[in-house]
Amino acid sequence: MILQEHNTLANGMTIPKLGLGTWFIEDEKAAEAVRFAVAMGYRLIDTAQAYGNERGVGEGVRTCGVPRESLFVASKVAAELKTYEAAAKSIDETLKKMGLDYLNQMIIHSPQPWKEFRGEKRYFAENKEVWRALEDAQAAGKVRVIGVSNFLIDDLESLMQDCRVKPMVNQILLHIGKTNSALLDFCKHEQIQIEAYSPIAHGEALKNPVITELAAKYGVSAAQLCIRYVLQLGTIALPKTANPEHMKNNADVDFVITEADFQTLLQMEELRDYGAYNIFPVFSGKPLA
Repeated sequence: MILQEHNTLANGMTIPKLGLGTWFIEDEKAAEAVRFAVAMGYRLIDTAQAYGNERGVGEGVRTCGVPRESLFVASKVAAELKTYEAAAKSIDETLKKMGLDYLNQMIIHSPQPWKEFRGEKRYFAENKEVWRALEDAQAAGKVRVIGVSNFLIDDLESLMQDCRVKPMVNQILLHIGKTNSALLDFCKHEQIQIEAYSPIAHGEALKNPVITELAAKYGVSAAQLCIRYVLQLGTIALPKTANPEHMKNNADVDFVITEADFQTLLQMEELRDYGAYNIFPVFSGKPLA
């Protein structure tokens, strides 16, 4: 059962293969969503400072009835924070807001502030300062796993030039029709675990006839096929939902896509239109990998 399966990170820690993403879940509804998910067997809960729901997610973690050490709780340093001092302060604020003694994972949300996402200024030096804050937080026991999100290969290469601890994860937009093999291969070579957010392409993948027809062949939903796809790539799947029925269905992915069908999905035309979500930087069509 996928909810009981884990991948091993470079530092020997394990991470569940399937987690609950919480983007767009309101703070006052987040605790209930977390409790529902944990009751179903989810153990990885992913939030971010930018989501505005860390308090609610933390409440859900504290009140779910499962020992804290059995859960993998992750958050992200806001994209706009690009100094050591601001990042370090934000990590402490996240712990206080969530009511937790430590986080299992903390990552840099974006290599650039969102208003400058994929712009000319790359923030290489600034990201090294934020990374130093994460390294110090890890050394202090505040964070177990540190990593990045939305980083390109050269962002990672810059960070690794003189870091004390290599990034252990890179959380990226990854789904059928948005698979950058070069970035995946680079991260695999460097032992950086890829985490896939929006594996269902914010619902847009459900409208694709190739995906829906192939899902019918396996007797599963299009969403389940999309989640299985990123899992077979060796990544961590982070579908977001507050709907208990969707949580249950998202975890019912104990089937295997054949190699031939997998290659068909791997080579599908790039999905560029995310509908109403095109307004968000990561869905804007700017290079993601």
